Amino acid sequence: MNVAFIGLGIMGSRMAANLLKNGVNLTVYNRSSEPAEALRAQGAKVASSANEAVAEADVVFSMLSTPEVVRYVFLEDGGALSKMKRGAIWADCTTVNPSFSQEALAAAQKHGIRFADAPVAGTKPHAENAELVFFVGADESLLSTINPYLEYMGKKTIRIGQTGQGASFKMLVNIMLAQSMIIFSEAILLGEKMGIDKDFLLNTIPNLVVSAPFTKFKAEMVRQDAYDVQFPLEWMQKDLHLAAVTAYEHQQPLYLANMAKELFAAASKQGMSRLDFAAIHRYLEQQ
Repeated sequence: MNVAFIGLGIMGSRMAANLLKNGVNLTVYNRSSEPAEALRAQGAKVASSANEAVAEADVVFSMLSTPEVVRYVFLEDGGALSKMKRGAIWADCTTVNPSFSQEALAAAQKHGIRFADAPVAGTKPHAENAELVFFVGADESLLSTINPYLEYMGKKTIRIGQTGQGASFKMLVNIMLAQSMIIFSEAILLGEKMGIDKDFLLNTIPNLVVSAPFTKFKAEMVRQDAYDVQFPLEWMQKDLHLAAVTAYEHQQPLYLANMAKELFAAASKQGMSRLDFAAIHRYLEQQ
């Protein structure tokens, strides 16, 4: 089958590379040419536009930054969705709000396209090592078609339910991720103020049963005050915003997640948007 991959950022470029490692006939497109050219050297065909990339594809994966970008690339008049073959599959791996996934589904159906939302859990090293976890919203027959490709890019695929539920579950994961990083940072900072050695705190707290396991991987960033990006802080802010929008749609209060959203917004305003989201520790430290 012909496969296309649209969006070659931190995650997408590594996901596409793993498809190539497994012999997939892959066409790629990215707004900036450098990551696409790197994949050309690995055997990918490089398209000059998203529309060109999807034209002959049986399966299209997208990994873009925001719902607005997905809408611009795929859903606007003359967008990529209108150039796909009838009966092809579009699997959107972008972290979006569930209502947007429903919008994408409705648009896909009008063009005779099968649609799945398939966001991922994991950051840059997980994408590079094909260790992502996919949360999929799709019927079982569609999932069975794309699952071999998901297995090339990840270690586990979880079908959450029908379309939109993959995006829904990813939203829950990310609001917990954001808040857990803030909780971890506050504990470290208070511990230091009380005179406990910082290295002791960073070595010990991540291994407690009350700590989120991922903090083990962020402790060294905090220790070195070096936040090389794995998951950009600005995208965490975006995901929290989408959670707030979704909570409004469902009339569900999100007291702590909205507070976290404002903290990440403040950190972004302080110039930390393109650092790893663990840089929220640096922001809290400066307050």
